[in-house]
Amino acid sequence: MSKSQYETHEAYEAYEAYGPYGQDTSVHTAETLPYGLYEDTYRPAYEAQAYFVTEPALPLPRQSAEAVTEPLVVISQHEAPAGTGGRAARRRRTHGAERPESGGPSAVRRLLPQALVVAFLAGGTTAFVAKDKAVELNVDGHTRTLHTFADDVSELLAEQGVDVGAHDMVAPTGGTDLASGDEVAVRYGRPVRLTLDGERREVWTTAHTVDGALRQLGVRAEGAYVSTSRSQPIGRAGLALDVRTERAVNVMADGRTRTVRTNAATVRQAVEEAGVTLRGQDTTSVPLDSFPRDGQTVTVLRVRGHREVREEQIPFAVERVEDPTLFKGTEVVERPGRPGLRRVAYLVRTVNGVREKPRQEGEEVVRKPRRQIVKVGTKPLPPSVHGADHLDWHGLAACESGGRPHAVDPSGTYGGLYQFDTHTWHSLGGTGRPQDASPSEQTYRAKKLYIRRGATPWPHCGPRLHG
Repeated sequence: MSKSQYETHEAYEAYEAYGPYGQDTSVHTAETLPYGLYEDTYRPAYEAQAYFVTEPALPLPRQSAEAVTEPLVVISQHEAPAGTGGRAARRRRTHGAERPESGGPSAVRRLLPQALVVAFLAGGTTAFVAKDKAVELNVDGHTRTLHTFADDVSELLAEQGVDVGAHDMVAPTGGTDLASGDEVAVRYGRPVRLTLDGERREVWTTAHTVDGALRQLGVRAEGAYVSTSRSQPIGRAGLALDVRTERAVNVMADGRTRTVRTNAATVRQAVEEAGVTLRGQDTTSVPLDSFPRDGQTVTVLRVRGHREVREEQIPFAVERVEDPTLFKGTEVVERPGRPGLRRVAYLVRTVNGVREKPRQEGEEVVRKPRRQIVKVGTKPLPPSVHGADHLDWHGLAACESGGRPHAVDPSGTYGGLYQFDTHTWHSLGGTGRPQDASPSEQTYRAKKLYIRRGATPWPHCGPRLHG
C-alpha cells in the first residue's frame, strides 16, 4: 500500500507498525525455537482473536451529539505507550476532547479507504493461511510436528529432505493429498541375510529389532534357535541372521523309534538328542552333516567290518608270431606263458547284522605275468599223399583218440588224433607237440607214416584204415 491511500499520516504509520489487523509485525522476526522444547502455539489467522473490539459507533448524521459520550481516537505508533507492541491497537478515551461533527462528510471520507484496505488484506491472508497445514511426520520412530504448504505426501518428503527407496515403507502413499492434522510415517528398509532352516536368502524388513523382523517375515520363533538376541537392533546396514525352527525328527536305532523335537543344525546333533550313541563305523541312512527336516526319519546303521587279503592270479597275454616253416593251421607254443600274482585287500562288513558284498580297497602285485609266444604256420599244405588218400583216416582217428585233435594219453607220451609220440612226430617233419598241430597236419603226417611203415604203428586200430 502507498502512503497516499491513507487519509492521515497517523493512519499510515499505524498500518506499518501493526499490520492490517492492528497486530505488531515485529514478532515475525523473533528467533524460531527448536521443535520439542516448547508447545506448538501456532494458530491460523482465522483462529486468532479478532483485533477489533466492539466500540460505540460513530454518530451518524441523524444522531444527536448527545448519543455518543466518548469518541474513538486512533493513536499512532509514535504515540503508543511503551510496552504495548504485539497487542491490538490501543484505544484511549479522552474526557473533555473536542467531538467531531456528527454527520459531516469528511468523517465518512476518512473511514472508507481504511475499511477497503482491511478487507483486501484479510482476504489474501485467509487464502495464504488456508494452504498451511499442521502435520505429524514420523521417520523411523522419530516424530515431529511441522507446518507445511505441500499438497501431498511426496511433496512433504521432498520438502523435508527424506529420501525413500524401493524397500522403504511410506504410509500413506506418496500421491496422497495432505490435510491439516494428518500423520505420515516413513520406515526405512534393512537388508537381512537370513539362513532359515539351512536355506540362505536375502530379505528386507522395516522392523527395528530382530524380534520385529521375525514377526514381519512370518518366521515361527517359538522353540527356534536364533543366532543373536531377539532384542538386537537392526541398523540401516542390516545384519546376518541364522534361524533354525523347531522340527520333529524320527530316529530309528536298535529296533526302536524315537521322536524328538529339535532345532539341531545337523542329523548328528538330532541323533545325539534322541539319546543314540554312534560307535566305530556306525553311520545313518542320510549324511550325518546334512540338515534334519521336519518329519524326517533317520535310520542308524550299526556297522561291523574287517579286512581280508586274498591272493589272485593275473592272466598272461598271448603273442602270436607267424612261421613260414609250419603248415597253415599249425600253431606251436614257443614260450609258455605264466600268470602273475597279486594280493587284494577287501573290506568285509555287516550292516545291522546283514553281510554285504566285499568291497575292494587296494591291491599289491607280487609277481608280474609272462607273455606266451605262439608260432602260427603259414606254409601251404600238400594236396595229398599218393597211396594213402583212399584210406579211412576218420575211422582210425575215432579209434585212437575219439576224434579229438588235442587228446593226450594218461601217461602223457602220445597225443593228437593218431596218438603220435614226440620222436615219431619230429621224424615226420613236425615241430612241437603233435596235439598242438592242426587236424589236417596231423592227418598229413599220419599218411606219411603209413607210406613209410604201413599200419604197424597202430596195432589195435590199424585195421580200421581198410574199413
